[in-house]
Amino acid sequence: MFSKFTSILQHAVEALAPSLPLQEDFVYHWKGITHYYIETSDDKAPVTDTNIPSHLEQMLDILTQEEAERESGETGPCMEYLLHHKILETLYTLGKADCPPGMKQQVLTFYTKLLAHIRQPLLPHINVHRPVQKLIRLCGEVLAAPTENEEIQFLCIVCAKLKQDPYLVNFFLENKSKRPEVKSPAAAEGGKDSVLAPDTGQSQADHPGEPQAAAAAAATSSPAANNNNTNNYNLVTSLLNLTKSPDGRIVVKACEGLMLLVSLPEPAAAKCLTENTELCELLTDRLVSFYKALPPSMDPLDIETVESVNWGLDVYNLKEDAAVFTGKRALISFLSWLDYCDQLIKEAQKLAAAVMAKAVRERFFVSVMEPQLMQTSEVGILTSTALLNRIIRQVTSEALLQEIVYFLLGEDKEAETLATVAQNPLRHRLIEHCDHLSDEISIMTLRLFEQLIQKPDQHILHSLVLRGLEERNYLENKPQEEREEREPLENGQPHDAVDLEEDPLFGDDLSPDSRLSGSDWLGSSPQHSPDHSKSDGKTEVHKIVNSFLCLVPDEAKSSYHVEGTGYDTYLRDAHRQFRDFCGVCQRWDWRGSPKPLEKCNLDMPFFEGHFLKVLFDRMGRILDQPYDVNLQVTAVLSKLSLLPHPHLHEYLLDPYISLAPGCRSLFSVIVRVVGDLMLRIHRIPDFTPKLLLVRKRLLGLEPEGVTVDHSTLLEGVIVLEEFCKELAAIAFVKYHAAASSSP
Repeated sequence: MFSKFTSILQHAVEALAPSLPLQEDFVYHWKGITHYYIETSDDKAPVTDTNIPSHLEQMLDILTQEEAERESGETGPCMEYLLHHKILETLYTLGKADCPPGMKQQVLTFYTKLLAHIRQPLLPHINVHRPVQKLIRLCGEVLAAPTENEEIQFLCIVCAKLKQDPYLVNFFLENKSKRPEVKSPAAAEGGKDSVLAPDTGQSQADHPGEPQAAAAAAATSSPAANNNNTNNYNLVTSLLNLTKSPDGRIVVKACEGLMLLVSLPEPAAAKCLTENTELCELLTDRLVSFYKALPPSMDPLDIETVESVNWGLDVYNLKEDAAVFTGKRALISFLSWLDYCDQLIKEAQKLAAAVMAKAVRERFFVSVMEPQLMQTSEVGILTSTALLNRIIRQVTSEALLQEIVYFLLGEDKEAETLATVAQNPLRHRLIEHCDHLSDEISIMTLRLFEQLIQKPDQHILHSLVLRGLEERNYLENKPQEEREEREPLENGQPHDAVDLEEDPLFGDDLSPDSRLSGSDWLGSSPQHSPDHSKSDGKTEVHKIVNSFLCLVPDEAKSSYHVEGTGYDTYLRDAHRQFRDFCGVCQRWDWRGSPKPLEKCNLDMPFFEGHFLKVLFDRMGRILDQPYDVNLQVTAVLSKLSLLPHPHLHEYLLDPYISLAPGCRSLFSVIVRVVGDLMLRIHRIPDFTPKLLLVRKRLLGLEPEGVTVDHSTLLEGVIVLEEFCKELAAIAFVKYHAAASSSP
């Protein structure tokens, strides 16, 4: 009580007394703190019962006022005094001893405000960064400490300063084998007086008015300069400790600090971060623990539709989450931490990002997810595949995506053969799951691959489809003259050919906004195959488009009976999706036209690859498969058809290529399906009315009633018709894009 009265009286006196010069005022307040330790015998009273907080606050105000009154970058006498007398060093000692109780909190606050409010660079001074480094070591020592809030504020301001001047991080990499500092005789004597005695023995490098000299001296002696692998990165260690706090706000702040540190471009810091701290362990261990907390069985729809999660923002209500579906809270926690790992790797310095991504691959995907994906339990396969699909959808960092891709597909680049398809067990198993006995597993795995082929990673497409098409050995090995003698259709244009010149969306007057503008697009757009290049490109497009539109016979078509289901409905979607794919693939080394045949090894046996084999096998059974499976198979094939790679375009969308013996293409697979359909149509009475009824029911135009015979086949016919229209639209859009971007 008496001390509070004294504090009030002191403020009153200060208000009435004439203002002292700033330096005298500053020294007065500092001596007010030192005299407390000299004169006070009772050091158990809390610091809030003393004048120390008030003196520290006044010192900060004076330093801020001094800087505001001087020219930018000029060090004033008060700051000179603080640096010259090693005030921060003394305060650190008092904070470490926490004498009087609560002093550590006051010191942390003083350091934080000093670094935040003073604009001139302080950290290059040896009498600043040394005590700052020591204070960093005190942070995170005790979990749930009363000073946690002040600790995290202090650490985050240091991180922010390093983000502004990344080279300063070298001051904070400590050599583990460094000898203890030799204490000065005054410091070695011990006791309060020795701690508080002003140190006037300054070396040239210590001079506070020369931060550049101090920086140079400190950098020379910094561990980063000697390339030693045994560096301590205490700033990271303290933040890692605080990520274990029971207070969620502290955890988020610590994660933000780590995000700033990983982004620093200094190679020495990046190396120290990944080799000498437990950051990788933190990321992966927490990811594993969150994953293992998930229920063993979850509805794939719940996994797919749970709201998007941003780390640090997952405010939740346990009762509401449990009411929606069991495991929602655990799922959000897992996805939230995954988002943090992803963003951290995305922001990280390139070398650090690669190391962290590899750690996530080895310690989480290989150790935990692979056994889940390889298990035989159908429920387990379904849940783990749905989770993997969600993970792939969420990941945006290039380094982490690459490691996931290598984990799933392997790193092989050579063309597949029948003998090597099972070389990578996980890749083989996942592709086989696309044709699983369980329709649910098939659909979910196909969705996984659909998601995968839309990600911006060239290796995905090379591994799944392109490496088998590089030599164009799906083409018949005949002389060019023989190939040119072919006529694509016996009777010229079919009777129901669509006049594309009249199309309002893609006519010659296509608006500039919806074109793929610029000659750059030409490099990633498919060109006419040399096997059927004509002087009239538009005629060629007509033939290709109508080849797909006329594949399904008239008696098996039902879309013209229902309004709004014409071919033109697919054009706008195809244009948008193709433009998106071109944007993704533009930076890849894809030729604008197919590899010349004379440079191709056409004698090499052709194998379409495991992935295309399974898709073609599935496509061949379209009349006997459930509707949802057919939708997913055609969705994957249409995504592949949209890719602007000349060989893939030729193989999937060119009806007129001469296939080598024993080879099949997407067009040839559909032709076989149509041939089978023609035989089966005549065995089904009232085929056309039943087909129309099924279409209307699928569109919700007719209520569900009596079960229609052969409904699986009828639904397959409808999907087949729609798929052919979609392929026609894709073919037209791709040819049009190539033509419009030609010089």
